[in-house]
Amino acid sequence: MFELLLLAPVLTLVLFGIVILLTVAIGKPRQGLLVGLSILAILLAANFTLAYLQNGGGLGFGGLLVIDGFAVLFNFLLLTATLLVVLASTEYTARFPNLGGEYYALLLFACAGMMLMASTGELLSIYLALELTGISLYVLVGLHRDVFSSEAGLKYLLLGALSSAVLLYGMAILFGLTGTTELAQMAPALAQAAATNHPAVLLAIVMLVAGFGFKLATVPFQMWVPDVYQGAPTPVTAFLSVASKAAGFAVVLRVFHTALDHQAFAVDWIAIFAVLSLLSMTLGNVVAIQQRNIKRMMAYSSIAQAGYLMVGLAVLPQVGTAGVLFFLVGYTFTNLGAFIAIIALTDKLNSEEIPDFAGLWRRAPLLTLVLTLCLLSLTGVPPTAGFFGKLFIFSAGVQHGLAWLVLAGVINSVVSAYYYLGVVKAMFLGTPASQEALPSTAIPVLLALLIAAVATFVLGVLPGPAMTVAAAAAGSLVR
Repeated sequence: MFELLLLAPVLTLVLFGIVILLTVAIGKPRQGLLVGLSILAILLAANFTLAYLQNGGGLGFGGLLVIDGFAVLFNFLLLTATLLVVLASTEYTARFPNLGGEYYALLLFACAGMMLMASTGELLSIYLALELTGISLYVLVGLHRDVFSSEAGLKYLLLGALSSAVLLYGMAILFGLTGTTELAQMAPALAQAAATNHPAVLLAIVMLVAGFGFKLATVPFQMWVPDVYQGAPTPVTAFLSVASKAAGFAVVLRVFHTALDHQAFAVDWIAIFAVLSLLSMTLGNVVAIQQRNIKRMMAYSSIAQAGYLMVGLAVLPQVGTAGVLFFLVGYTFTNLGAFIAIIALTDKLNSEEIPDFAGLWRRAPLLTLVLTLCLLSLTGVPPTAGFFGKLFIFSAGVQHGLAWLVLAGVINSVVSAYYYLGVVKAMFLGTPASQEALPSTAIPVLLALLIAAVATFVLGVLPGPAMTVAAAAAGSLVR
């Protein structure tokens, strides 16, 4: 019973997802019912997660399930991201009837898989959680069933299957070297094998980085990102850009800081992450400058942001991990705020092209202000969450001998200002195609927009409490 209680948040999401599918199979429920069931599932899962804090978490299923401060933080982060996406989807799904009950059920299934990714301490469980998440996302990406959405779903499926195979090979090598799939038991076995089997461990590390690199959308595993971001339904793109990335970094931190933290191997994967960080932030920002489609621009921006985050992965101590967690919290609200505003604007403009955003300040001032705030945060302008996220990660990098990488990050942040502020310039200084105000935005969308914008600003003005929480969560992982 105790172990089932540890799984309660995940089981809640899965059961409600099944209820939604059955409701759709029986009849044609109103969208309000589907949204209400989804929100109820998320709130109940959050309530069970809150109980973890009161009971101190624990281990379940022989150590396969690890409920610590790290897992609890990601549970709340993923549930919050899913809630905001559900709220932001209400106006969008009303326009596209094919995005019905399956859409909301798949969101819940994907969130459940991501929460398992952050909470498991065993390789096979991690793989199963990845597949639950991946299959849900593959279907979500292709839900529009038009040419672009179908192409995006197929590319995502094929490349996802390839990355899963590579990841599984890396896990198999680690199992062959240690005789166990549990991360905690794997660490001492790998420490003993440091001298005799170092090449085999290095091969496993490379395969793990390649497999996880697809989930993180880092160079050179980013080829799927622009087409998938552009072709997928915009709320799905928003969900992919934050929740999938957060879950990916959660499992990477869990695996590398638990099983592969021996100094002999840490030197290798730190170097790999540092190089990938440089490549990701540089390619993402340079190519983003050339984009005219707002979703493709945000896709390359996502690659660049993953590069900044990987500076924190290239730092072993607790400070680097805490910086990554704070960055992820701030990035979740910032990027979701930007995408929610983009969803509302592109729906009303019936266009995703940046030149069509000209003069929107006169036609939709609230949406323009929120999008501007979020783009400034992604640039790293104070006082926003993005500024302190980069500050904490870059500070950790400088303290641990990665000044060259931090310098590259600062230069890339300046480069990113060109295309982020280019959108802001168009909205405020461009000549609008029409002087007519855009139609009003639905209340659930405005609520999601308000939550994201306030969190982005508050984390930039008062970063201390959030950083304290991040440090405590990092402390439960890095001992």
